This record gives sequence, structure tokens and C-alpha cells, in this order.
Amino acid sequence: MDHISDAAVRAARDLRVVFSRLRRRIREVAQDADLTPSQESALSLAGKHGAATASALAAAEGVRPQSMATTLAALEQHGLIRRTPDRDDGRRQLVTLTDTGRARIEGNRQVREEWLARAFQERYTDEERQTVLTALELLQRLSRH
Repeated sequence: MDHISDAAVRAARDLRVVFSRLRRRIREVAQDADLTPSQESALSLAGKHGAATASALAAAEGVRPQSMATTLAALEQHGLIRRTPDRDDGRRQLVTLTDTGRARIEGNRQVREEWLARAFQERYTDEERQTVLTALELLQRLSRH
């Protein structure tokens, strides 16, 4: 890393650490005691993808299809997803959220956003919040590459 400045290396390291901690904390806020982290992740992924095959969800999550099948079976037992035959290929099944699954995702999202907004309100001044917004604009540029 000879050609990368010390400040850039430190920023990269510190940003990764802070984001990891913040992500973990945000997940804890709406942690579902009856779901494992992999089940929560798969549920969220199914919500983002709409109707998708288990194989597509496994690929998107970066796990083996067998692992995703186990995870989906647990979510189905909780009544959070349903599987229906694919109209185009009856051998495949499409995974979709149930109303309960959709409500759970939305409830978790709302709890997390409220926690974060409250934390910003209670722990930061208006000027500090503006600094965070400015930094986020800069990070948006990073995320586009």
C-alpha cells in the first residue's frame, strides 16, 4: 500500500469497523428471538426479491442451496413465507412473503429507523447531524463505484 496515503488507509479501516459495529447494533434493536441471523437475512432477502426460487435466493445470499432450503423451511414453519409452483416451470417453486412475513419485515425496519433517529436526536447536536449528512453524501459517491 505504498501509494495509498496513511489517511486513506486509516479512513478505510475505521469506516469498516464503525459500519460493522453500527450494523450489528441496528440488527440487535429489532432482533427476533425466534429467528436465527441467517433466517432474518433470508426473510429480508425474500422481501427484496419478490417471487424468487430458492436457488436464486441462495446465490444472492452467497450460501449453498441446501443451506437456503433449510432456512426457508424454518421460515415457512413460522408462517413468514410461502412456496408456490412456478407457472412457467412447474418443477420449480417460487418463494414469496406471507402477509405476516411482510408485516414482520416492515415492523423491524420501522423499529430500527426509530432507534437510529432517536439516537441521532439524543446524542448529536444539529450541527453534528448535518456533519453526518455531509459525510453520507460523500460515502454515496464511494458506494457508486
